Amino acid sequence: MYIVTSEYFASNRRAVSNYVSKHSDGNYFQSPEMYDFFNKIEKYEPITLVVHNERGVIQGSLLAVIQKEFCKPLGFFTARTIVWGGPLVSGIDSVENCELVNLLIKSLVYKVRNKSIYIQFRSFFDQSAYSYQFQKNEFKYSEHLNYIVKTNDLEDVKRRFSKSKIRQIKKSLKNGAKIVEPADIQQVLEFYNLLKELYHSKIKKPIPPKSFFINFYEETIRNGSGTYLLIKYNDRIIGGIMCPITKGRTIYEWYVCGLDRMFNGIYPSVLATWAPIEYALNNGLECFDFMGAGKHDKDYGVREFKSKFGGELVKYGRFERINHNFLYKLGKLGLAALNKI
Repeated sequence: MYIVTSEYFASNRRAVSNYVSKHSDGNYFQSPEMYDFFNKIEKYEPITLVVHNERGVIQGSLLAVIQKEFCKPLGFFTARTIVWGGPLVSGIDSVENCELVNLLIKSLVYKVRNKSIYIQFRSFFDQSAYSYQFQKNEFKYSEHLNYIVKTNDLEDVKRRFSKSKIRQIKKSLKNGAKIVEPADIQQVLEFYNLLKELYHSKIKKPIPPKSFFINFYEETIRNGSGTYLLIKYNDRIIGGIMCPITKGRTIYEWYVCGLDRMFNGIYPSVLATWAPIEYALNNGLECFDFMGAGKHDKDYGVREFKSKFGGELVKYGRFERINHNFLYKLGKLGLAALNKI
C-alpha cells in the first residue's frame, strides 16, 4: 500500500533531501533547497508530494510550483503549475514505477486543478515509459528539444565546439572581457536590469520579480546550489547567466543575456554560454544543460546559437494538462497584451 502526502516533507525533510540526491535522475529543481527558494518569492507557491510505503520509506517525490504574474484577484488568470525534472520514483520494476508516477500525477492534479489554469511537466530525462500515466490524467505530450553538453574533458568539449565560437571566446577574452562571479548584489541587479530589458524589447515574455534574482543570489551563497556567472567589460556588467547546480552532476542555464553588437570584438552572449561549461569542467560536473531549444517544427534562432556549443540534441519533451480551457485561452491573450506594453 502506498501513501501520497504533502505533509511528509515538513517532518522528513532530510529523508527527502537524501532521496533526491541519491536518485539517478535527482536534480536541484526537485530538492528541498529549491522548495525553500520558491517559498520566498512573491506570487510563487511550491507544492511538495511524497509517496511512501507503510513503513514510511520514500518511493517517489515531486516538487511543483504555482507561478502567477499578478496578485489576487487577477493572479488566477496567469496561474500555471510547472514541474522541472520530476517526478522521481524508485519502484522495484517498471510496473511499480508506472503506478508510483500515476499516484504522484493524479495527486498533483487534484491539488492544483482549481488553483492554476494549466500544469506542465518539463522533462530533464526520458519519461516516455510513463506516457500512458500522463495520458490517462489528461496530459498531452509535445516535443520540445534541448541540448546537453558533456563536460568530462576540455579537449573533447573543444572538439565538439563550433570553430567560430572558439574564436569569439578567445577574441572576447583577449580584448578585455572577463567572466566573474558577482562581487555583490549590485552586480546581480545590473544583470537583472539587462535581462528585464531583453525580455521586454525582444523576447516579449514576462520574467520573475526582482526578488527571484536577489533570493537566488543569497541562497546560492548560503548552500552552494548555484551561481551567477557575469560578463564584465570596462568595469561594467554587459551580460551573464543564472545557473542552478545539481551538485556533482549538472549546471543549468536558467536565465541568460548579453549586450551583443554593442562592443567591438566582444561577444557577451557567447562568453555567458561558455562560462557554465568552463565552470563544469573546473568543478567536476558531468554536463551543462541548456534547459530548452524550442520545438523542431518552428524556426528558433536561439536553437541555432545553442547548437554551436557541442551539445547532444535530446527530445525529452513536455507534458501539459489544461485545467480550464476558456481561462487558458483568456490568459494567453492577457499575457500577449501584457508583453506589448
